[in-house]
Amino acid sequence: MERSKVFIGVAWPYANSAIHLGHVAGSLLPPDIFSRYHKLRGNRVLMVSGSDQHGTPVTVRADKEGLTPQQVADRYHEVNKKAIEDLGIEFSLFTKTHTENHIQVVQEIFTSLLKKGHLEQRETLQYFCPSCDKFLPDRYVEGRCAKCGNESSRSDQCDKCGTTFEVGEIADPICITCKCRPEMRETRHYFFKLTDFEQPLLSYVQGSDHWRSNVQLFTQNWLESGLKDRPITRDMSWGVPVPLPGSEDKVIYVWFEAVIGYLSASKEWAKATGNEDAWKEFWTDPSVKGYYFLGKDNIPFHTIIWPSILMGYGGLNLPYDVPANEFLTFKGEKLSKSKGPSIDIPSILKTFDPDQLRYYLATNMPEGKDADFSWEDFETKVNNELVATLGNYFHRVLSFTHKNFHEVPPFVAGLETESKQVDDAISAAMAEVETNVSTCQFKKGLKAIMDLAQFGNRFFDACAPWSLLKTDRVKCGGVLHLNLKIVQALAVLGFPYLPFTTQRLWGFLANDGALGEGSWDLITKDLNVGRELPEPKPLYRKVEIQREESPFSAFESLDLRVGLIESASDHPNADKLMVLKVNIGRPIQLVAGLKAFYSKEELTGKKVVVITNLAPAKLRGVESQGMVLAAEAGDKVKVLTPAGPAEPGDRVNSGLSSGTKVLSFTEFQAFTLRTGTVLNDQEAALDKKVKADTSGLVKGVQAAFFLPKEGSDIALPLYTEKKVSIGVDGDLDNGAKVR
Repeated sequence: MERSKVFIGVAWPYANSAIHLGHVAGSLLPPDIFSRYHKLRGNRVLMVSGSDQHGTPVTVRADKEGLTPQQVADRYHEVNKKAIEDLGIEFSLFTKTHTENHIQVVQEIFTSLLKKGHLEQRETLQYFCPSCDKFLPDRYVEGRCAKCGNESSRSDQCDKCGTTFEVGEIADPICITCKCRPEMRETRHYFFKLTDFEQPLLSYVQGSDHWRSNVQLFTQNWLESGLKDRPITRDMSWGVPVPLPGSEDKVIYVWFEAVIGYLSASKEWAKATGNEDAWKEFWTDPSVKGYYFLGKDNIPFHTIIWPSILMGYGGLNLPYDVPANEFLTFKGEKLSKSKGPSIDIPSILKTFDPDQLRYYLATNMPEGKDADFSWEDFETKVNNELVATLGNYFHRVLSFTHKNFHEVPPFVAGLETESKQVDDAISAAMAEVETNVSTCQFKKGLKAIMDLAQFGNRFFDACAPWSLLKTDRVKCGGVLHLNLKIVQALAVLGFPYLPFTTQRLWGFLANDGALGEGSWDLITKDLNVGRELPEPKPLYRKVEIQREESPFSAFESLDLRVGLIESASDHPNADKLMVLKVNIGRPIQLVAGLKAFYSKEELTGKKVVVITNLAPAKLRGVESQGMVLAAEAGDKVKVLTPAGPAEPGDRVNSGLSSGTKVLSFTEFQAFTLRTGTVLNDQEAALDKKVKADTSGLVKGVQAAFFLPKEGSDIALPLYTEKKVSIGVDGDLDNGAKVR
């Protein structure tokens, strides 16, 4: 009987930095589980991916480091290739886009689509930076997303909400190199006529009702908003050259050429096997299903763009399924290296075992919605589930059997009822794993495995072999035999998830060979009765996260909010004070000493920053329920104010937690808040130059900062929970004290 064939395409990570936990949870671990499962079932699998070396994130990194794009791309390709291998993720081929093979395949498809009339050269407007004197690729322009308000959206797509943009649609664009506002200038580019495929795409998508709901919704929204022809070339030198005379200064857009990498990688793999046509078995046979694994920001490129390219080119299979995952986040935001141990994979593998990471990311996989990552949760799940449930069961059974029998004991008569319980539990687990993993529901598949392990623990306790050993040694061996059957089933079922430790487990059971292709039937194979058992070792170790306190942890004592001053009036009993009615998401009253610096009219309607967990106090007979923050330099006083869109009540927490304890005025005075000018992405000028993560701030503007102590060399820029920075309502000398 001929084995079934499965094609797996995995989204290509940019070669501009080391891959992190988000990459693994989103698009690397799921296909590896899927591939290993199909190999266990005896199916032939072609799984390909590689480093996206032509993306503008690579050129941005190269510009910062003063290197060529190829130097950066090749360096991180090797870093990520090794990290992927160290995690046990097995590709048929993990290649890269800057190869002669890939360039040739992309140019051939480009030429074919052009001949068929699916490409057209047009005049178009592009961002051009007068200061840098060049056209700007998408990643060189950032601005505000009109849909979700993200202040640091890329000009082609918002990472926060997934909205894609045409040139000119992003609000308040700036050049990320010089922070100047770019112009719109005309240039000529080739457009891919997506409109040619509107009806075929509609039929294709309607026939894909097995897709995940998030993929269907995202794709339907694209189709319903109307397809637009998209430019597929751009003005730069790094990338796949446009294979036409007169286009020497243009390359093919990475969003167009990167997806073609699935085909070029398949052809490269075929050449390496010695059969150049081997790729056709996976691309031209209509019975072969193609699965594409990626994060949600890549959905339209795999459900709209890539199918359109394949339709236009002709003769190749369209994607069967696109099981896109949502994002893995940290406290609702992107994973941060400042929280606990570093989250890039090369660093994290220096501390943790690969199967610890694989287990946690599989159980916390963002399949239907964003999943939040925390080191505390990682510690809890590894210790309480992987170690205490799965590892504990393995070691209890193996160590007890080895200690008291030294070999695999036989099954004995009289245990038929217990044997049926075990067989039924194993069969149920097999069915659950098969149903869920084959349909890319990996969390449910893992749950079925853990349910079997929990059954095993209960069964072991119910058998009480420690008691039987004293009263009926033969029966004790029989119940251990049944427990070893459960362990053996768990070894095979768990292999796609935990390949390193289950392979060792297979050996501890006195089995020969390695788990892998065609091993599914070994789940229920007979044990090697009478064979000597090797001495077992614990497969999993507990983890203990070393938590280093952030130098900015004291800032978490403050509860700062954006406030809207709705009215300002004179204080009835003090000439220098004003009474303010402020909306901080709820109405409060403040007394402020701003009368000498602002008129009532200037304050009314102004957005300010308020400390809201300050103990209420009566100032000259009028209660103040907080305090407006203002900076003072000499005889000038200016209130702090959001530098962008902000709503009353927005937290000013700089990505940290907010305080709940009520502070006295004396306690608040102990905090060091200053204003300064942003110098670059890593420095600001206060009363002296300090290090600060100012990557989201505009160079040259004044901003507010928290310092761990007076004279500190590091500072935390103030910004809201929506990433809006806090500035100053006017110019002040650097180092102005905030009170």
